[in-house]
Amino acid sequence: MVYRFGRFELDTDRFELRHDGKPCPVEPQVFDLLRYLIECRDHVVTRDELLEAVWAGRIVSDSTLSSRVKAARQAIGDSGGEQKWIQTVRGRGFRFIGIVRVVSSTADLGAATEDRRTRDESAAFRQEVRYCRTRDGVRIAFARVGQGPCLVKAANWMSHLEYDWESPIWWHWITGLARNHQLIRYDERGNGLSDREVADLSFEAMVADLETVVDAMGLERFALFGISQGCAVCVEYAVRHPGRVTRLVLYGGFVKGWRKQGDAGETSRREAMSTLIRAGWGQDNPAFRQIFTSRFMPGASPEQMNWFNELQRSTVSAENAARLHDVFGEIDVSRCLSSVRVPTLVLHARNDAEIPLEAGRAYATHIPGARFVTLESENHILLAQEPAFKRLVNEIDLFLGEDVN
Repeated sequence: MVYRFGRFELDTDRFELRHDGKPCPVEPQVFDLLRYLIECRDHVVTRDELLEAVWAGRIVSDSTLSSRVKAARQAIGDSGGEQKWIQTVRGRGFRFIGIVRVVSSTADLGAATEDRRTRDESAAFRQEVRYCRTRDGVRIAFARVGQGPCLVKAANWMSHLEYDWESPIWWHWITGLARNHQLIRYDERGNGLSDREVADLSFEAMVADLETVVDAMGLERFALFGISQGCAVCVEYAVRHPGRVTRLVLYGGFVKGWRKQGDAGETSRREAMSTLIRAGWGQDNPAFRQIFTSRFMPGASPEQMNWFNELQRSTVSAENAARLHDVFGEIDVSRCLSSVRVPTLVLHARNDAEIPLEAGRAYATHIPGARFVTLESENHILLAQEPAFKRLVNEIDLFLGEDVN
């Protein structure tokens, strides 16, 4: 079995830890400790469990255990302060956090190695993560990758700048959009690397976060791209700052949230989902999150679904997920669509299982001169192997490459 996390692989057959495919020397006890924490990543591992698994129950001092945990962290570029991979749960034990891909066959390992090689071959696809602070004091994480004209992507629900970089769900989006542009993206407040504990998760705050990021980057003119609820954020920004947006690209969006659509049945179903999110989102069993995964990507492979299940839990807390779900229900940018004065491209998957085609078409209907493209897919998040994704990237490149004058 090979466990892949970030740029590391733990190969239990070869008894080897690798970074970017190159072996990293580690002591046997450190390797065993890492393996056990990864294998038991669905729960907090107590001190007694570690002693039984790594030292076969022998009496070991606390300093010895601490030194092995420290060595394990150092081996994978972690620290007691950062705790990116190994989290200390005070008074209880340790837990391996973050997303792990399990590679269980030679073919899968070859594909994973080729995937890593493809990423490493392009120096342009090295992201730079930075932080800025909003007017209400919230720290927002943003990243830049690629070269060329600026394309700013508004945040979408459940993003994580680092995990998305390793994700089979989002990596092809990042590199596809960055192949001809300098792509700037950020984690929404309450998500990912941005501050999680925040008082304000309103739509107004989401627009303000976008304003803060582009100002922190010193951008004067740029193209703007939104996915899902990010489309409404982009439209609101474009109306408020028409002189700064050169082109507007909207994919998979909705003009009105579920509470604003006048559909009593949909409202009841969504309210029930909010209740269930608070109750089931953070559980180790991914069955509840699978409901969302199946709606976002019904055509995904088991590996892609497993990754997305883990991404949801690692990116946003149950309470924030429920709060954001409620905020999305209140979105309504119908009043300002006719005021959009920038060239606009609207794309939507024909059989989108999460947001219906007509919800996206409303943007193209009411934004003056907007172009509408229907993509042949059932997935809300388009997958790398889909012809629909290749068409989306090509349509965006053509649209952004047109003469703006």
